[in-house]
Amino acid sequence: MVYKNFQDLKLSALGMGAMRLPVIDGDDARIDESVAQEMVDYAMEHGVNYYDTAWGYHNGNSELVMGKALSKYPRDSYYLATKFPGYDLSNMDKVEEIFEKQLEKCGVEYFDFYLFHNVCEMNIDAYLNREYGIYEYLLKQKKEGRIRHLGFSAHGSVEVMKRFLEAYGKDMEFCQIQLNYLDWSFQDAKGKVELLNQHNIPVWVMEPLRGGKLASLTGEETAKLKELRPEETVPAWAFRFLQSLPSVTVVLSGMSDMTQMQENIRTFEEDKSLNDGEMKALLQMADEMVSKIALPCTACHYCVSHCPQELDIPGLLALYNEHCFTGGGFIAPMAMSAISEDKRPNSCIGCRSCEAVCPQQIKISEAMADFAQKLGM
Repeated sequence: MVYKNFQDLKLSALGMGAMRLPVIDGDDARIDESVAQEMVDYAMEHGVNYYDTAWGYHNGNSELVMGKALSKYPRDSYYLATKFPGYDLSNMDKVEEIFEKQLEKCGVEYFDFYLFHNVCEMNIDAYLNREYGIYEYLLKQKKEGRIRHLGFSAHGSVEVMKRFLEAYGKDMEFCQIQLNYLDWSFQDAKGKVELLNQHNIPVWVMEPLRGGKLASLTGEETAKLKELRPEETVPAWAFRFLQSLPSVTVVLSGMSDMTQMQENIRTFEEDKSLNDGEMKALLQMADEMVSKIALPCTACHYCVSHCPQELDIPGLLALYNEHCFTGGGFIAPMAMSAISEDKRPNSCIGCRSCEAVCPQQIKISEAMADFAQKLGM
């Protein structure tokens, strides 16, 4: 395992993200605890020491399962991270209640890393509103040793991140951003990295494979990469890109099964940064891929818990993207025939509750209406 220095710690360059744990019967709320335990055990045995969860992952069950899975190990043998759920504005006045509950759910007395979650356009004003007392409360917990290191995650623009850093930057020790070769230009991840470098804040990476999209490329795209590194797997290219960025400390991968865990750990047995030619070719390919993307959904599932119609929005958006990529075709209509009528895109009532919590700022209601029209619903 490759390790990176962070202050006086050595962190595994690969961290286990707990947003996409194995589930039962496709139900995001029902984590397969036995498989999740096996994955944590394998990760611990192979040198992974960083584990990232959050209040809202798997309908609130991720913290419970990860806390239980890690409880068999000495507390000083791993680093546990979780986050204050500011992606939901109704939580802003509940920081103490939520933090205490998180400690209870995880079964720990402190968090090694704690984050302001998902700083973005939707919540930046609330995060900066000192009346909520979030910033002061978290600093107090750090002073008391219940938070060892304080940081933030961001899906917002560079400008939003600047506002956050102007207010709280002096106390931020790390920042977690969506970073991968597809988003280097598409979501200006490059600009975000440069901003963090200016503040001397190390980078934590989320969505290194962009919700799995960079784990499986087209035959043409795969062939391009194979010409450059015949021995490298497609997912490994995404990780090698990140290994090429000096400020990246921890790469979080939301692994859903043991195969993914094993493959990723093999990749992180060594650091094989890209050379200039490989980097140029990869980013050129990314630009070509972006031109084909309809909507940048990463299947985080925040939207699902806020949909009054209980639609599987990530699943529908995936079908919508596929339908748009191919200009029609049979795949989406075929898949739609297996979905109950009240769970199809035309059931969207346009309330936009999902959009209020979408990290990607996707206009979901408009996509649902367009999808329904394309399918003749």
